[in-house]
Amino acid sequence: MSESLGGMRIANEAALDRLNFTKGNGLVTVVAQDHVSGVVLMVAHADRDALARTLATGEMHYTSRTRGLWHKGGTSGNVQRVVSLTSDCDGDAVLARVRPAGPACHEGTTSCFRDDAVAADALGALDATLAARAETLEAALVAAGDAKPASWTHRLLADRNLRHKKLGEEAVELTMACLDGDVERIAEEGADLVYHTLVAMRAAGVGLDALRRVLDARVR
Repeated sequence: MSESLGGMRIANEAALDRLNFTKGNGLVTVVAQDHVSGVVLMVAHADRDALARTLATGEMHYTSRTRGLWHKGGTSGNVQRVVSLTSDCDGDAVLARVRPAGPACHEGTTSCFRDDAVAADALGALDATLAARAETLEAALVAAGDAKPASWTHRLLADRNLRHKKLGEEAVELTMACLDGDVERIAEEGADLVYHTLVAMRAAGVGLDALRRVLDARVR
């Protein structure tokens, strides 16, 4: 196949005809990636029938070299709902961006890759949640404008003293919960502290990307 297919969106069966199944003896490589967190979940193979079923059902189907066609999560319930399918430049590999309903790995982890798997799972999920919350805060800031604050987020963004007071309070409450060993309260107070931290950062003009850069630099 000489024609470059880099970035070709696979949205219908006609697009499947442009993939190079011959090179892989009837199969193409499929890389499944979490659409929200960007975590690579698994690498598998698929023939034309598997991809056609994926398009028809909206859930990932693969082809095993030993057991043939299989529906990811068909038994476990850990399905992968398709967001997009994109071919590589040679047409012999497909990037599947998905919304997973559970772990990708049969051993129960989010990803099949084991390099710091536990930390990657936790950080990937946390980053996705923080990104969603940051987008909500950005929308709240825009919506507030010069209008009278209507929500708790609006009130915090509009009142410097209030948000700094709450930031300190939540830090103390999390500390007390940790000292008490109250697991449920630790999670609740931790969530409150993260939320108020994001609000305070956003009000100061510091976004989530800046936080990521600092954390990335510290773990290298």
